[in-house]
Amino acid sequence: MPRPLRATAALPAGPQVTSLAALGHLVRRQRVASGLRIDDAAALCGVSVSLLSRLENGRSGVSTDRLLKVLDALGLAMLVLDSAKLRKALRALAEHEAPQAR
Repeated sequence: MPRPLRATAALPAGPQVTSLAALGHLVRRQRVASGLRIDDAAALCGVSVSLLSRLENGRSGVSTDRLLKVLDALGLAMLVLDSAKLRKALRALAEHEAPQAR
């Protein structure tokens, strides 16, 4: 029987991630939305269940190359921006997504 997902204290309000916990929440949300159990997702990503669990729970010890591998396999991408340009980029994303929501 599947266990319910634990609530994460630091949930991201948008695409901006400022903690390992928020990143893990996004990864878990994408996995669940894809209808994948953690063991199936780990196999798809080419990582161990333990590593994917650590990532989803916001724990350290996940290398950058493995993180990028998981993100790619789940259809996610990471974008690194200059902090000074972040607000402008978030506005542009919101404007781009707004017409699709209607």
